[in-house]
Amino acid sequence: MKIQWALLFGFLFALIVAVFAVINVDNVTVNYLFGESQWPLILVIISSVMMGGLIVGSVGIVRMYALQKQVKLLKKENDKLKAEMDKLEANKKEELEKELDRDIH
Repeated sequence: MKIQWALLFGFLFALIVAVFAVINVDNVTVNYLFGESQWPLILVIISSVMMGGLIVGSVGIVRMYALQKQVKLLKKENDKLKAEMDKLEANKKEELEKELDRDIH
């Protein structure tokens, strides 16, 4: 359900940006470090939104990979601790059995 809401909000945001961009079709001066040029405002708006989306998406992907790596590390640690715990429980069980055998004999 969360993905559906995110998709719905994404489409709504895209529609608002598209309407805003279509309304603003005048030429504007874009200044670069090495010069300037005239561009339609619609292209400036859409390219700005696309660059923002790419940056946010890239940061999200990097974060996702970092979290996946952390999850794998924690799963390994958890499995190791479970194995140690099972070993300790088996040793404890053996000690109790030996103690019971001594008490019986």
